[in-house]
Formats: sequence, C-alpha cells, structure tokens
Amino acid sequence: MSSVPRQASPEAREVRRKIETLSSTLTLPTVRRALGVLEGEHSSSRLGGNNDPMSTRDYTFEDEARLIDWKASAKQGHPMVIDRERLVTSRVHLLLDNGLEMEGRTTSGETAREVAGNAMCMFAALSARRHDRISLVFADSVNIIRKPFKGGLAQFEEAIDNGMGGEKRHPRNFEALLAYARTLNDRDSLVVIATDEHALSGDHLHSLRLIAAMHPLMLIDVATLNPFRKIPFGQITDGFDGRRIPAFMIGEQSANSVDTHRKYLTAQLQEHLKASGTTLIRAKSSEDMFSQFIHLVSVTLKQTSFARFDASSVSLGGMA
Repeated sequence: MSSVPRQASPEAREVRRKIETLSSTLTLPTVRRALGVLEGEHSSSRLGGNNDPMSTRDYTFEDEARLIDWKASAKQGHPMVIDRERLVTSRVHLLLDNGLEMEGRTTSGETAREVAGNAMCMFAALSARRHDRISLVFADSVNIIRKPFKGGLAQFEEAIDNGMGGEKRHPRNFEALLAYARTLNDRDSLVVIATDEHALSGDHLHSLRLIAAMHPLMLIDVATLNPFRKIPFGQITDGFDGRRIPAFMIGEQSANSVDTHRKYLTAQLQEHLKASGTTLIRAKSSEDMFSQFIHLVSVTLKQTSFARFDASSVSLGGMA
C-alpha cells in the first residue's frame, strides 16, 4: 500500500453531490428497473412486480404505464393500478473493507476508502428510493460491524462517514468479510462488496462463486496509484511505515511494468467473475466509479428491452 500526505478530496465531495442529485432526479420506475435488471428478478413480498395481485389503487405519476389495469380503469373512470408481488429483492447488503490498506491513494488524490464509500452511497441512493432494507457492514482484522439502516440518503451518508471515520486503523481481513457474506441466509438479496485491487486474489474466487450462487453480487474494485509513477500531489510513502519511495525507483519503465501486470490480473479477475455472474466495477476515482455505474445501468436497461435510460440527463457534465 502506498499513500501521500493527507489532503482534502474535493472530487469525492463533488461526486457525493452528484449522487444526491441523481437520487432525487430519477423516477421510481426507472430506479426499480435500474436495480432490478442488475440484481435479477425473483419473488419477494414487495409491491410493483408481475406475480399475484395484491391490491388495487389509483394511478400516480411515479407508476409505470405497464402497471395500469384497463378493466379496473374503465370501471372506475380513471387510471387504476393493480399492485402485484414484486420480482426484485427487498434487502441490500453493503459490505465495506474498512482496513488500514484502504487509506492507499488513487490517482485523483482520494483514498480508496473514499471511493469505496461513494460507491456504497450510489447503491444506497437507489435502494433507499426503492424502500429496500439496507444493511451496512464494516470489516477489518479486529471487527465486523453491522449497522442496520433506516432512512434516506442523508442518513446513510452520515452512517457511512461515521463508520469509516476514526484515527485508529487496523489491517484488513478480506477473508473474514467474504466469510460474513457467505452467512447471509436471505437468498437473492443484493450483495455489494467494496475493496481495493490489492485485496483480491485467486484464493478468493471460490468464496465469491459461493456468494454469487446465493445472491446477485456486485464487486467494487478500487484501483490505487502506481507507486513508481510520478504524481502531481505530495510525495509517495509506504502506507505502513511512512518511508518514502526512493527517487531512483520512480520512472516510466518500472511504472509501465506495474501497469501491465495490474491489467493482466484485472482481465483474469473479470473473466472469472463473469463466469460466476458477478458484476465488477473497477474504478480509479469517485468520478470514474460514478460514470461507470451510470454506463452499466444504461447498457443493461437497453439490453433487457426496458424503456431507454437517459444517461445524458445524469451525466457528469449535466449535473455540475
């Protein structure tokens, strides 16, 4: 792990504002589709699906047009909707690697922890809008802390900032985090795991496959800076003992070798995760994470023949 002297992260704060804007801009039907197609459709005792009828009510502007029951509407003289068993999950588990290693910096100057935290806010923004039950989990080598969550995005942001805060840090225990995910017995609930690229190895693939067999699984992989490449801010130091990286080791040849090795490992990881049905988002900054998430949702909705998700309306430029 490498780090630089602590600086403010205006990019992380700016992306947080964009997430807040996104959560209030998207319609509820779009939110349901966006999460539903990512996690797969399956039975749940929630409203808004296609199975058994549950109740009849007046149509509202947030309802999808396909939910209108024309016979009931003709009888009542105005649009009516029949609520049916919803075909998506009702619980979301957000698991965050909170180890000391997550203080490693990215090319944007943010810590991996900040990028991972904003990724969790992205999922929480949509899940809270859909009224899912959100469970937030922080894990390191000493503690695994679960925080059941109720409320909107503002309350979630406070909870995750408090959970990631604190001066005393412990090394990570990624194996314990995966073991915790394997104990989740509410089958088909969405599981999102966020860590950095150094935590993942071939030894974890079996555990990830077992989790993906029980749950829709999203993996957030934060890319940290290359310790042998020059950066525009601060001096690179070792994250554990604070020693500076020797100047003679910083250069294009060493940096290119590290980049090539990381790309190879990422390609292998993506291939294995895709085979198990796991979705991987690898991001080098909060802005990169946000952009990739919007692109992923947009492409997925189009591929599943849903109504077009207008990514341009929530683009980075359009939400400045």
